[in-house]
Amino acid sequence: MTTEKKLLRVEEAAALLGIGRTRAFEQIRLGRLRSVKIGTSRLVPAVALDEYVALLLEESVQDRAA
Repeated sequence: MTTEKKLLRVEEAAALLGIGRTRAFEQIRLGRLRSVKIGTSRLVPAVALDEYVALLLEESVQDRAA
């Protein structure tokens, strides 16, 4: 079994993405960065980070094509 965290606090996810906490919560609110809620805690699945980066890359390619 791997010891890597599967769920990250929003602050941890933001740090790994190189964005601020406020921007991370904004992206969650917009549905661009997936998250789950456990009790009162909002957590970001580790796989959601890769999905978010892929979304940004896709948008970047589309912007260049336009």
